[in-house]
Amino acid sequence: MSVYTRIASGLLFPVHERLKGHDSVRRLKVLEETQWWSRERIEALQLENLRLFLADIEVHVPYYKKLFSEHGFKSSELRSIKDIRSIPFLTKSLIKTAGQGMMSSDAGPVTRYNTGGSGGEPLIFYIGKDRKSHDVAAKWRATRWWDVDIGDPEIVLWGSPIELGGQDRVKMVRDRILRSWLLPAFEMSEAKVLKMLKSITSLRPKMLFGYPSALAHIADVAASHGIRLDNLGIKVAFVTSERLYEHQREAIVKAFNCPVANGYGARDAGFLAHECPAGNLHLTAEDILLETVDENGLATEPGIPGEIVVTHMASRDFPFLRYRTGDVGLLSDEQCSCGRGLPLLKEVQGRTTDFIVAEDGTVMHGLALVYTARDIPGVRKFKIIQHSLKRTELMIVCGDGYEKDTAEARIRKDYRGRLGQGVEIEITYCDGIPLEKSGKFRYVVSHVSPARG
Repeated sequence: MSVYTRIASGLLFPVHERLKGHDSVRRLKVLEETQWWSRERIEALQLENLRLFLADIEVHVPYYKKLFSEHGFKSSELRSIKDIRSIPFLTKSLIKTAGQGMMSSDAGPVTRYNTGGSGGEPLIFYIGKDRKSHDVAAKWRATRWWDVDIGDPEIVLWGSPIELGGQDRVKMVRDRILRSWLLPAFEMSEAKVLKMLKSITSLRPKMLFGYPSALAHIADVAASHGIRLDNLGIKVAFVTSERLYEHQREAIVKAFNCPVANGYGARDAGFLAHECPAGNLHLTAEDILLETVDENGLATEPGIPGEIVVTHMASRDFPFLRYRTGDVGLLSDEQCSCGRGLPLLKEVQGRTTDFIVAEDGTVMHGLALVYTARDIPGVRKFKIIQHSLKRTELMIVCGDGYEKDTAEARIRKDYRGRLGQGVEIEITYCDGIPLEKSGKFRYVVSHVSPARG
């Protein structure tokens, strides 16, 4: 570890977190101890934290105060983790219906977030400082598993409304101090990727972070141009937000000459699991409970696929209790050879996004179209299908608040701005959106092969 990295991780970032009112430094110290506990001791800690969480929201959150009363559930009678199975699931629709009833009556400062989710159903929710501290500490711990730390040079390939509009000045200064550089991952044409490759080769990062599809695409372009990336000294490539396919892992490893660390989480559900150097996805079990359930809502055994249901015990300001993610995964009851007692998530099967291709050949991440659809009032669900370079369809399930003329004008303007003015934007209204033949839902499907342009 360099002297600068020691200063950044040991002083600069802790001061930054303290100024924001976050408790992440203390939490990190706790997490770095509890990860080595036995499975039984971690389960006991989970049960203790679950009792405290349920007792809190039973009193302070109107939605759960009413729900617990209606179902005769009392937090004081919790005897095992399995007892929460008597509590109904939480869904995006229920959160939207409950509105401010989901907010704790004594919530501290919260930040508003929104996400389209893997099912394309927009969701507005809030995150307090307690959960932010937990998520930062959990990610920080997992980063250190790979012999890198905050302050080591990092390149982030990412996309969000913030990145599209330009980072604010404070965040830019912070990122420069911590030696983190953002490369927007929306437009991935050959020309854009070649510029990214110049940045990567000149900055020589110790770690990469981004979508697996984006990193694999960069690896492909580099190979086609004979650009070497295997001599930069990159220690690890962290990937998340999409399903990591084996061919993507192989391409990234070959190009960058470093291991790939897969991660699983979501802005709404939290930082849930991260891969260790032994190759297993460890759940952040101290404050996270993860269940898998079948189509009837019954628990599935380890090794049997089921929908992932999350309880985030650090979300007391705006609780996520038995939250249905829409993702499909498998739990494992095995013990990892790394020695950590944290339980394992064997596989996540149900997440994927595609690249889309503009009329002029520009390749961009599918999220470039998702953000427009998800932010339009009244859009309940949606699916984007790129049938050809000349035709893209947006399927919409709309509800209250949807203003057709205004919405369609924005959709066509935004989509043509990205795909090309000559592209036909077909808007289809439906009562429901069908699943794929596999039983999975994909909110972006492109039938156009990415072509470097």
